[in-house]
Amino acid sequence: MNKRISISECVAKIKDGMSVMIGGFMGNGTPESIMDALVTSGVKNLTVICNDTGFPDKGIGKLIVNKQITKLIVSHIGTNPVTVDQMNAKELEVEFSPQGTLAERVRAGGSGLGGVLTPTGLGTVVANGKQTLEIDGKTYLLEKPLRADVALLGANIGDKSGNLIFKGTSQNFNPIMATAADLVIAEIEKEVETGELTPETIHIPGIFVDYYCLKL
Repeated sequence: MNKRISISECVAKIKDGMSVMIGGFMGNGTPESIMDALVTSGVKNLTVICNDTGFPDKGIGKLIVNKQITKLIVSHIGTNPVTVDQMNAKELEVEFSPQGTLAERVRAGGSGLGGVLTPTGLGTVVANGKQTLEIDGKTYLLEKPLRADVALLGANIGDKSGNLIFKGTSQNFNPIMATAADLVIAEIEKEVETGELTPETIHIPGIFVDYYCLKL
């Protein structure tokens, strides 16, 4: 199977109303060329699951500025004042999830688990409307798993089988998101032949990656 597609073919797979996981932390590990193409495409009413919304001119922030997202499931939004303004104006629904909890919810979605038990968020607005369980005398929140229609990842190196390598901290949410979506698309900076990457250096095996495109 040929997994390499163009940026335009990638964006064509993302339809109005879809749920989309987007990797990255402050734009590091976010597929920037795909973000630019999504802005141009005008796709709308997206539910986006991500760590943060970057900055107005970087990463997911570009989709926020263009008002293409209607719901966010996110750890924080403080670096993007446009996100804050849209939330306060009730133009954007925001569900906050503590960073570690968010990662575990995605991991649970990718692993087929029924949820995550955590004490984080007890006694705060994070707990509103959520089920609690008592185990061995300690109370936990039940945080439900997260999955998406599509995951968009930003990697440094990929081979023609879709195996991916990340540099430094750009891994962040990308590896777990690759397991928790029905369709996984990676944007890579450098393409190599299958077999050139040694197995122990691969961060995301190609079995999780449906398509990849080259960063512009």
